[in-house]
Amino acid sequence: MGIALWLAAGLVSLLLARVVPLARRPSWIGELLVAVVTAVLFGAIATAMDFGGWREPDWRAGLFAVFGSFAAIGALRALQSPKQLGGHP
Repeated sequence: MGIALWLAAGLVSLLLARVVPLARRPSWIGELLVAVVTAVLFGAIATAMDFGGWREPDWRAGLFAVFGSFAAIGALRALQSPKQLGGHP
């Protein structure tokens, strides 16, 4: 049940990231992969810190997975962005 919460957290972060238009690409497959993988990774880290577990859902692990996954999607967009955001060099 806990891992289902982590996967749901990854999908929630993907949906939140798709709302933000800044540096959004038409293809969402890469963002989906990053969201799910990092949500599971951060869920496992939350389990190591005793926030829930594999079989028991915990809201702290869910939030940890959402924020970590959202940050990873932001980092992916920042790395893939060809344009400069603000300021002149």
